[in-house]
Amino acid sequence: MSDEIRVAMIGLDTSHTEAFVRRMPGTGLRATRCLAFETPFQDAQGIADRTKNLEGLGVEVTRDFDRAIADCDAVMIEINDPSLHLEYFRRCAGLGKPVFLDKPLADSIAAGREIAATAERHGTKWFSCSPLRCETALLEAIEKVGTPREATMWGALGQAPTGSSLVWYGVHVFEMIQRALGSGAKTVRITRADDTVTGTVEYADGRRARADLPSKSYGGVLKNESGTEVRFEVAPGSTFYDELVKQVARFFRTGEPPVAASDALEVMGMLDAAERSFQSGKAESVQV
Repeated sequence: MSDEIRVAMIGLDTSHTEAFVRRMPGTGLRATRCLAFETPFQDAQGIADRTKNLEGLGVEVTRDFDRAIADCDAVMIEINDPSLHLEYFRRCAGLGKPVFLDKPLADSIAAGREIAATAERHGTKWFSCSPLRCETALLEAIEKVGTPREATMWGALGQAPTGSSLVWYGVHVFEMIQRALGSGAKTVRITRADDTVTGTVEYADGRRARADLPSKSYGGVLKNESGTEVRFEVAPGSTFYDELVKQVARFFRTGEPPVAASDALEVMGMLDAAERSFQSGKAESVQV
């Protein structure tokens, strides 16, 4: 791979596509082409507006998949509709190129498992995460508290035009929980009161996390075994997009994913359990 990494962008129904392209200069990444198509998350007019913006940044926008991936060194799947992630990952996995798959991993743990299995069959290097996993304030809070045993995280809960809003947008908060407490989540229980949604994550060893949704801001409180608490807030204008693009660039160069497949699957498992609990009103097991 040359010093400049040519990136095919798949999907234009999310603001992330343009946001990430704008942050590529200086990282060694250059978006060459973008595959655009409508989804329930963006109509034809929205796609047209974003096409104009991307073309202004020097990116060719096409509706032909083969054209989009021509001569690329790496792929970023930026489709807002998580129900399409498995389909397009399957189309990209056989290219012999590293793939970044934007959040959430999929629309269900079953589809998430199939993405991981598809990658293994093809030997595809990949990773998936929310930009909030790269938030500096979160990472500094984890370092200050040492080994967190409890966490309370809060964040927004957008309304998905189709599918699960918890899976589509709750991913940010559950990603922060998984980054702070690590692996081993066993159950998720969702409770609702008026317009608020609260998630409780239980671990076999007694660790515990709480997700408060929705909030107008992102942040959290971490607590270690001795009771020390550290609070953090994600400030407006935070650089988590910039940090994620840097991690994607490093991954494309080295082939070493900054987020293990097992961590991505656990986040997906928590989201899947959260949606099932939202429907059942009971604690649901985290299936990975």
